[in-house]
Amino acid sequence: MTKELVAKSFESIEHTYSSGFLADYEHMRGDLARLYSLAKENQWDGEHHPDIDWSTDVDPEKPFFPHEQAAIYGTEHWNKMTVKEQHRFGHEYMAWTLSQFLHGEQGALLATCQITDSVPNIDAKLYGSTQVVDEARHVEVYDRYLHKNLEIVYPVNHELKTLLDQILTDSRWDMKYLGMQILVEGLALAAFQMIRDTVQEPLIREITRMVMKDESRHVAFGVLSLQDYYGQLTEPEVKERVEFTYEASRLMRDRLLGRDVYEKLGMDVEACVELERHNELSLKFRQILFSKIVPNVKKLGLLTPDLRRGFEELGVIEYEHLPSSDDELYQPGGGLEEFADNRDGKSDVRMAS
Repeated sequence: MTKELVAKSFESIEHTYSSGFLADYEHMRGDLARLYSLAKENQWDGEHHPDIDWSTDVDPEKPFFPHEQAAIYGTEHWNKMTVKEQHRFGHEYMAWTLSQFLHGEQGALLATCQITDSVPNIDAKLYGSTQVVDEARHVEVYDRYLHKNLEIVYPVNHELKTLLDQILTDSRWDMKYLGMQILVEGLALAAFQMIRDTVQEPLIREITRMVMKDESRHVAFGVLSLQDYYGQLTEPEVKERVEFTYEASRLMRDRLLGRDVYEKLGMDVEACVELERHNELSLKFRQILFSKIVPNVKKLGLLTPDLRRGFEELGVIEYEHLPSSDDELYQPGGGLEEFADNRDGKSDVRMAS
């Protein structure tokens, strides 16, 4: 590859953070050590997994979802399209959705490398190393599906790129956890669940099912790692993280409007985006995506009156009473049930920032 091609396809993101080289290898977190074991036990090969059939023919004439789920369905924008154009719209929209997953997974790969490097805890470093492998595998399977099966890849959208840049350039390890493990991965986990349960194309359904197995551990890793630390933050430190959570949530909501698809297809972009904002199904979909974020943020002690008002504005506060991601792992069969009776017995040593 020439220098010119590298310059066009590569972006250098400048950052400054401290690498954490540990002199003490004491294992203080039995729950994280068990999560590390679970991650090792549940590794899978995206290229050769028996449930992922890469020879599957993805027919562009078959919808991924019922057309009725489209925000523009039944409107003048939909009705003036031919049947072939309607199929293409669904194909493009799915490609756009999965492209953002691909870019988010690369962001998670980079952020988890940084977390593993900087976090001052051996159990977190060991688990983080397994997540680096997980994220690489997710990049692999989404990249292959988009290029080989859909033959369409959209660039990262503005809102997602803005959030990823904020996470990757912040010097504090806990902000990388909060931004990636709790917010970006939390929203992705809920989105994967929706796709797994509703998509009609079998190959992406199976890929999504496998990715979800990893993502549930990733989000729980964030909650387990931050809970004790956040209990010791000062009021100004909590306020800063609350403000970041709210602004990040707004960015994630606004990145789900499909603007890039409408632009590519030469449609009335502003009119279609407005339909996305107010369509009942689309609105409910965007709200459901916060079903993992809200209870996890509450578990971390960040659901202050200010953030509560913000989540009420976003229409997602109803999810505050759902189980947090770590609580799900403490349930029978979750993998951490042996620690369920000693959740408060974890180390309360404040890790250096």
